[in-house]
Amino acid sequence: MTIVLPCYNEQDHVIDEVERICKAMDASGHTYELLAVDDCSTDETLARLEAAAPQFPNMRIMPFHRNGGSGTVRRIGSQQARGDIVVWTDADMTYPNERIPELVDILDQDPTVDQVVGARTSEEGTHKVLRVPAKWFIRKVAERLAGQKIPDLNSGMRAFRKDVAEPYLKLLPPGFSCVTTITLAFMSNQHDIRYVPIDYFKRAGSSKFHFVHDAYRYILQVLRMVMYFNPLKVLMPLALWLLGLGVAKGILDMVLHPLRFAINTVLIFVTGLIIASMALLADLIVRSRGDT
Repeated sequence: MTIVLPCYNEQDHVIDEVERICKAMDASGHTYELLAVDDCSTDETLARLEAAAPQFPNMRIMPFHRNGGSGTVRRIGSQQARGDIVVWTDADMTYPNERIPELVDILDQDPTVDQVVGARTSEEGTHKVLRVPAKWFIRKVAERLAGQKIPDLNSGMRAFRKDVAEPYLKLLPPGFSCVTTITLAFMSNQHDIRYVPIDYFKRAGSSKFHFVHDAYRYILQVLRMVMYFNPLKVLMPLALWLLGLGVAKGILDMVLHPLRFAINTVLIFVTGLIIASMALLADLIVRSRGDT
């Protein structure tokens, strides 16, 4: 198995995190590699990883020469993983990484499960007053579109089978919404996901999360992923609503002005027809694509 650990400006605690992960994995008896990916840090993160490397023989360091974002790190790290199980987590002390063996054990013991996600039971991030309702809303939208309950849509701690995830790695965006993407990709293709409750702690160092920008990208990515796998769920409800509104408006026009439809009635109805046609065409493309 391979643990992909994105590292960006984590100099004050990255070695503590590496030590915690390696200690837990060594005690578990699992064969593993810890792939520490330095995302072109501007501090001493890479230097400290390299200095500590002799102490951790299972750690492999991959330095980036330009900043690519956490999604890029996770995508390339997963593609370069040597293990058949890939674990994602963070180096900021927020996740209980000593529980990584527990997630891997579930995959080892139950071949029907393709991904195990640590579902956070609390929110300790920055902008907490804004993040909690925003994440709740985005999660509910995702649940509605995916047709499944999602305890934690964007947890950064998860383990999955590499061969199952490989077709979806190309879909990962460069930012934080990569975790949302991999969740929806698995769900949309009927891969079983199991959620395990975990604690979530206040991060060490400064947050890289920007509320407005990243919240917008999260909801956009939810819509993009559902459109990619099941466009009917996004487009057809809107089309049917417009068609129904057009019919109702047409009936009202006939009552108020017999034998004459208002221009806006025709526009509403035709718009509904166009969106319905786009939905059916998009669904046909998805079904003929061969990767779902």
